Amino acid sequence: MNWSSMSEADLRRMADDAMADLDRERAKLGELGRLWDENTTVHAKDRSLSMTVDGRGELLEMAFTGGKYKSMPPAQLAHVIVETLGRAKAESMAKISEAMGDPGVPGLDVAGIASGKVDPMEMVNSLLGPMLEGIGGLDALGGTTTDNGRRKSDG
Repeated sequence: MNWSSMSEADLRRMADDAMADLDRERAKLGELGRLWDENTTVHAKDRSLSMTVDGRGELLEMAFTGGKYKSMPPAQLAHVIVETLGRAKAESMAKISEAMGDPGVPGLDVAGIASGKVDPMEMVNSLLGPMLEGIGGLDALGGTTTDNGRRKSDG
């Protein structure tokens, strides 16, 4: 894309569209924060135990029900634990995926944010950095930037 041949109105429209996309994604991240506070409880298929995970899929609690687990061979009990934890994590992540939908911004890794593997600020900087550099930073839009790329107040 040849940024220098675009009119100021085109650049402003592109910046406005990008900011609208980011605002929509910010709202999704707010929902993500709410989901992180929700717990999910899953029971083993044989009802011998239950597991509760937080919104990120991290184990919070495991409870054995009845005495069935006492008579299980260790390998079978281990299988039930691993299988139940996997279902609990999958259910927790499914809630997040459903709430987040498809990212409206290419390169936005909602699953990475949800799992804690991606720093949201680093991702935002990586998404905005190339665009702002390509149009001369916010100076091209009539503003100035600080050393970290944030807009300075005109004052």
